Amino acid sequence: MRLLVIEDEKKAGEYLKKGLEESGFTVDVVANGIDGLHQALEEDYDLLVLDVMLPGMDGWEVLRRLREKKDVPVLLLTAVDELEERVRGLELGGDDYLVKPFAFVELLARIRTLLRRGPPRDIEHMRIGDLEIDAVRRRVRRNGQRIDLTPREFSLLQLLARRRGEVLSRAQIASYVWDMNFDSDTNVVEVAIRRLRAKVDEGYGVKLIHTVRGMGYVLDDEREDA
Repeated sequence: MRLLVIEDEKKAGEYLKKGLEESGFTVDVVANGIDGLHQALEEDYDLLVLDVMLPGMDGWEVLRRLREKKDVPVLLLTAVDELEERVRGLELGGDDYLVKPFAFVELLARIRTLLRRGPPRDIEHMRIGDLEIDAVRRRVRRNGQRIDLTPREFSLLQLLARRRGEVLSRAQIASYVWDMNFDSDTNVVEVAIRRLRAKVDEGYGVKLIHTVRGMGYVLDDEREDA
């Protein structure tokens, strides 16, 4: 597995490189956001470890631009332990979030979890009915018309499309898309599905995103809501 660490603190970068290489990974380290983004886009990595506070271009902007082109897992590192910061990172398309200072064993565990979880990332183009999904460019079209989605909405649609015809529970969706466990009384999945439906299904005769009552949601062009 090949990892890219984008970290401007020299000692921290060296520490992460040494520890991760001893754990069996191949690791490149870049010390600023501009070079980090360029390398992430030009080279193939299995995962990025991305510091939020970077010279040249901060981690938020690196992540935003990266998500326009690639769907590689990203673990964010930050010195700020605030809910607003965590939410911002996840909404921009980050896969997990770790606050400094942290224990290396926790970093390693989170990296391995990210590399294990989620649907396969090797399906570049998908088509379901008149819906087209370009995973490389992160673009969606329906009946030839472009649909603009947020990074989180795209991840949700991509999950449903890759598991086409399979009913996914709210817990499964929360785990894959947000990497979090939500309480049963939290409606974040329902809200996300509703917003995605408004963009993908509204105005079209054939609905693609269906509710299976008591079970979850499914993307299919050959069924009706249960």
